[in-house]
Amino acid sequence: MGDENKIIKREELEPPTGVDHPAFTYEETQEETVTNLKGVVGNEPAEGSNLSNSSEKQLQETPTESNCFQRLRQTFACPPHGSLDRVITNVTIFVLLWAVVWSITTSECLPGGNLFGIIILFYCAIIGGKLLGLIKLPSLPPLPPLLGMLLAGFLIRNIPVISDNIQIKQKWSSSLRSIALSIILVRAGLGLDSKALKKLKGVCVRLSMGPCLVEACTSALLSHFLMGLPWLWAFILGFVLGAVSPAVVVPSMLLLQGEGYGVEKGVPTLLMAAGSFDDILAITGFNTCLGMAFSTGSTVFNVFRGVLEVVIGVAIGSLLGFFIQYFPSSDQDKLVWKRAFLVLGLSVLAVFSSMYFGFPGSGGLCTLVMAFLAGLGWSSQKAEVAKIISVAWDIFQPLLFGLIGAEVSVTSLRPETVGLSVATLGIAVLIRVLTTFLMVCFAGFNIKEKIFISFAWLPKATVQAAIGSVALDTARSHGEKQLEEYGMDVLTVAFLAILITAPIGSLLIGLLGPRLLQKAEPQNKDEEAEGEISVRL
Repeated sequence: MGDENKIIKREELEPPTGVDHPAFTYEETQEETVTNLKGVVGNEPAEGSNLSNSSEKQLQETPTESNCFQRLRQTFACPPHGSLDRVITNVTIFVLLWAVVWSITTSECLPGGNLFGIIILFYCAIIGGKLLGLIKLPSLPPLPPLLGMLLAGFLIRNIPVISDNIQIKQKWSSSLRSIALSIILVRAGLGLDSKALKKLKGVCVRLSMGPCLVEACTSALLSHFLMGLPWLWAFILGFVLGAVSPAVVVPSMLLLQGEGYGVEKGVPTLLMAAGSFDDILAITGFNTCLGMAFSTGSTVFNVFRGVLEVVIGVAIGSLLGFFIQYFPSSDQDKLVWKRAFLVLGLSVLAVFSSMYFGFPGSGGLCTLVMAFLAGLGWSSQKAEVAKIISVAWDIFQPLLFGLIGAEVSVTSLRPETVGLSVATLGIAVLIRVLTTFLMVCFAGFNIKEKIFISFAWLPKATVQAAIGSVALDTARSHGEKQLEEYGMDVLTVAFLAILITAPIGSLLIGLLGPRLLQKAEPQNKDEEAEGEISVRL
């Protein structure tokens, strides 16, 4: 045994000449394995086996130690690498952005200036979203980052020292929120899936229309009698509250779908498809009531004006949608970028021009119809355009939620207004849950799935942030104090709705999904067994 091991060791030290190295290594490994097995079976201590064991231990210890030293060297290397280099780069970009803007605008980019406030709010909202994303609970979906963005803006507004140095003009704030609204409307129009609507048919229509309309009417009744809002403003508030939030529902549904919960009956697909139609219905109702609330004349004239705004929005949206289906043509270079620029530019133009010409409800409908028709014409390339639009949303999302939070001042809130707002919101959400349960009663779902769909249809965030401040901005443009108070009440309820329902809805979906939905089983048990064997090997 000792002689064989010495021969093997000598052969390791002296590489053969004229022999192919891979074949030699393979044969040598086989001989070592046989020798070590002989030593183990015969209960004889083999020198080769001891050497191999000690070398294996050294190989196991050496990589871990070398990895630690490598990380330390990378962290404190000069020039730096890794996380330290990333932090320095990000800080440099931030300082450079501020310096470039300061060199152009001077005082506007200093503390108390408008651009200084926008930049600080933007970065604080991003940091707030990141910090909230770090809060991770086991077996639960992560909390929506938009909640951290909202709280960041709220804290900036209500901390005395910070609020004195960070000030944003109302016109800039309103314009940035309107641009964010345009991006949301484009995403909603492109996200409409006509095939899913045909497939799900009745249950999708019932789920998207029933809870939204019932909650809007319930909120209108409660806000009229409890908060003293006029009927048109009450329905404006109702349609603000009537929309569900895709920013909360879609990520949670994708998480459950990836784990196989509710896939067999299509529960995640149903909720994601119906969410877009629910939002469009709420935005349409809001725009119609908004146009009627700011029009002067008799009731019949106001109703006719609301219908006229809908017709104008649909007609212009249809023309623009068919136009960008064919322009630019499919043989042009950078086709996706040109289409994305056109649909974004036309949507922003539609929203701002509709306010300028006195038809505030037409701009949103025009954008929705245009994006939907354009998506139908683009077919396979619609997803690529939607990716570019999502990048624009990633930029304006922190601004939108940060600005919404910064609009709410603790000193201007009355305790009775907050109490009545929470009562209105709570009763309306309860009615919505019960209505959702009734809407899915005859759709082939069992009792557990019905309960889950009812609570999953609860969270509010994106649409409330987008349209919750539009009524206040429109009232400010008219310069009427009473209308501004109504708009502030609408914004307060929208703020509380995001703050309360977004985290509760996300947690309920994560808790109830694995307990109430059926998990899809593998279709072939043999394949499952083979998969387990391969994992073990």
